[in-house]
Amino acid sequence: MEVLWAGREPLTAADVCETVCEDRGWTLPTVKTLLSRLVTKRAVEAKPDGRRYLYSPLIERDDYVGGESRRLVERLFGGRPASLFAHLAEQEALSANDLVEIEALLKELKQ
Repeated sequence: MEVLWAGREPLTAADVCETVCEDRGWTLPTVKTLLSRLVTKRAVEAKPDGRRYLYSPLIERDDYVGGESRRLVERLFGGRPASLFAHLAEQEALSANDLVEIEALLKELKQ
């Protein structure tokens, strides 16, 4: 999805593969399968273009991230975002910079 969101125009499966296959150890058939599943889920649109398809995202990145974030908090932390932050802090997964950014965001949200 990141590849499609970054593109300014529709991409072919080969275009997507050029970007991700080497790093992930995927093949073109793997990318085509993934894109097909995303089309089925209505996250991606596939338009015929001769013998190939052009793929475009149907959902915005912010909408997707927001939904997934809510599901994560609900599923793993009983719907309590504070529990997520507490877990991250306990596991030392938050750097000093992360804490400064979170504090600034909280101050901004309170205003």
